[in-house]
Amino acid sequence: MTVQDYRWLESYCLNRFGSRAELEAHLPVPKSPAALRQISDDRYLSTLALRVFRAGLKHSLVDAKWPAFEEVFFGFDPEKVVLMSAEHLERLMGDKRIIRHLGKLRSVPRNAQLVLDVRAEYGSMGQLIADWPADDIVGLWRMLAKRGSQLGGQSVPRFLRMVGKDTWVATEDVVAALKAQGIIDKAPTSQRDQNAAQAAFNQWLEESGRPLCQLSAMLAFTVNH
Repeated sequence: MTVQDYRWLESYCLNRFGSRAELEAHLPVPKSPAALRQISDDRYLSTLALRVFRAGLKHSLVDAKWPAFEEVFFGFDPEKVVLMSAEHLERLMGDKRIIRHLGKLRSVPRNAQLVLDVRAEYGSMGQLIADWPADDIVGLWRMLAKRGSQLGGQSVPRFLRMVGKDTWVATEDVVAALKAQGIIDKAPTSQRDQNAAQAAFNQWLEESGRPLCQLSAMLAFTVNH
C-alpha cells in the first residue's frame, strides 16, 4: 500500500476552497505545550466529565446544565470529587438541574482518581498531555481510555480536541477518506487499525509540518458531500 503524499492532499483542498487563505480559515489550531501545561487539573476533569455527558446527547443541552454540574461536583476539584460516596452520587439522581444518568455520574469520581494518579506520576494532567508526542497520539488515547471511566470510542480524542491537544479524530469523513486510500477498511477501533492510520498521519506530518488536527480536517475535506 502506498499512501498518497501530502502534495495530493494540499492540492485537493486548495482546489476545493479556491485559495490558501480560505483553506487556512477552515483549519483548527492546537494549543501550545505551554498553554496545555497551564490548564489546571480541575479544568481537565471538568472537560473529561463534559465529554462523557455529551456522548449521545445534544451538546447544547449538556452545556446549558454545566454550571449546575460545576456546583454539585465542587468545581471538579479532583481531591474533593474522588471522595464522593456511592450514596452521594445516588442522591444526585434527585437533582433536576443536572443530567441524571447514574453510570455517567459514577464515572466522575473514577476519572478524578485518574487525574490524581496522573498528577502523582507526571506532575499534572497538563504535563502528561503537553509532553505526549504527536506521532503516537493513539497511545495516549489508549492509555486514558484504559485507565479512565466511560472513555471508550471517540471520547478520548474528542476530549483532547476540546482541551486543545493536537490529535486527529476518526470522524465519519476521516474514516471514509482513510478507507478510500486503503489505509484501513473499517473504523479504527483496533490497535492495528489505529496504528495504520497513525502511520499515515505521521507521513503527512513529516511531509508538511502541519499539526494532526489540520491534517485530519484536510482529509475530511476530501470527502464529497
